[in-house]
Amino acid sequence: MSESAYPIAIFFAAVFTNNILLSNYLGMCSFLSVSRELKTSFGLGVAVIFVMTSTSMLNWVVYYKVLQPLGLEYLRFIVFIIVIAAFVQLVEMIIERVSEVLYAALGIFLPLITVNCAILGVSLFMVIREYTFVESITFGLGSGIGWFLAILAMAGIRQKLKRARIPHGLEGAGITLIITGMMALAFMGFSGMLQIG
Repeated sequence: MSESAYPIAIFFAAVFTNNILLSNYLGMCSFLSVSRELKTSFGLGVAVIFVMTSTSMLNWVVYYKVLQPLGLEYLRFIVFIIVIAAFVQLVEMIIERVSEVLYAALGIFLPLITVNCAILGVSLFMVIREYTFVESITFGLGSGIGWFLAILAMAGIRQKLKRARIPHGLEGAGITLIITGMMALAFMGFSGMLQIG
């Protein structure tokens, strides 16, 4: 039996060895922009986990129960984006009601979850890899947690760097991209353990 048949293997591979951000470099724009503060990164990471898990579940149902039986698989990009956009609106309304401080801190980046390519990528990967419903949920949850861990680690490192002496030419985006590359190498160290897709 292949590894993809085991939802737990898919989950851990999505978190570590095939991290959606550090292996596929999906969702980099919000990762680089929001990872300046730990609190903001934590809030966005939780929102991404929720949206990624929920939309992978909904998009699986829409694809296999609606689009495929009707022969409309070619509409999956548009339909997936509509489902993601609707869910992001829901998350945005919830965050605005629950925590106005977090809502203000996330600012423009909260609506940008809609166009976060990592979330669309998870839905497309689950179709390409022909995951079952349970496998799709675990893949979405694992990918969201992997993205969350990556942005949280980057926020912690960037806060420490505020007190560090960095060469002028590397300040800002330069050092952030170097750290992202080093994090990707660190996560690749898990690659001998589990692989998916």
